[in-house]
Amino acid sequence: MTGVYYKQNRLKQLRAFCQTAKLGTVTKAAEKLYASQPTISLQIQALEREMNTKLFERRGPNLKLTVEGEILYDLAQPLVQGVDHLQETFDAHCGNLTSGELSIAAGESTILYILPEPVKLFTEQYPAIRLKLANVTGRDGLAMLRADETDFAVGSMLEIPDDIEYEPIVTYNPVIIAPPGHPITRIKSISLTDISPHGLILPPSHLSTWRIVKMVFAQHNVGYRVALEAGGWEVIKRYVSLGLGISIVTDVCLTEEDRKNFAVIPLNRYFPKRSYGIVTRKGRFLSAPAKRFIDIMQNCYAKPAGAAPRTSSG
Repeated sequence: MTGVYYKQNRLKQLRAFCQTAKLGTVTKAAEKLYASQPTISLQIQALEREMNTKLFERRGPNLKLTVEGEILYDLAQPLVQGVDHLQETFDAHCGNLTSGELSIAAGESTILYILPEPVKLFTEQYPAIRLKLANVTGRDGLAMLRADETDFAVGSMLEIPDDIEYEPIVTYNPVIIAPPGHPITRIKSISLTDISPHGLILPPSHLSTWRIVKMVFAQHNVGYRVALEAGGWEVIKRYVSLGLGISIVTDVCLTEEDRKNFAVIPLNRYFPKRSYGIVTRKGRFLSAPAKRFIDIMQNCYAKPAGAAPRTSSG
């Protein structure tokens, strides 16, 4: 009995420790775990005695992990999450996903163009799983991952932080879209200099597309002009169709109808292809529904045997 009690007590200690590390205060951890603040404090103190180290230091109103605390958190968090999700993991291995929740963070373009087919297949196969799609920027998606507020994110990453893992799944091409008959459509081999005089319609400046455009033009020592800043590719396509400018987009956003209504000009000569994939926090336990969704998404964009990785046409 002593061994069983010790293991149960250790799990409570680790759960209290992980929640306090994640939420930053004992008060919030106690609310999350439906326990009293003294109980959470005592569990953390007991864990510190047993580990013979200090796990937190106070920074203003919040607690911050020490170096040793960060090491223990990275080790303990997947274990605690694994135990907390044991039932649904067991059910999944038995082929029975009849309950649970899955939260995915993604940007608007990813939700509109990348996720519809995987979401459709997942909900058809697992109707009992409650699926939540958080429409957020890449920065906010990373914040949600680090706070364990979402299972994983789906999107495009140019720079990958040390605590994040990124698995590309599908790749798309950079293109110019312009109204039919626009002067730029009469040029056979377009250069950045040809683009320079024409006003560009771009997403907000804090997003990665703007950064890439700025970088590429700067590398070639060519200027450019932004005619309009607009949020979302659907909005951008609308204003291009009104003749207010041209735009540089990733062709993931182009439907067959768009290709009839716009002049679409490849820009692979200057701009990199964009990959989209699964973004997770290192050490994060992935629930059974999360693993199933990732499998479905990978299958949706799977390449045929011996073929190159799937990309869109452009």
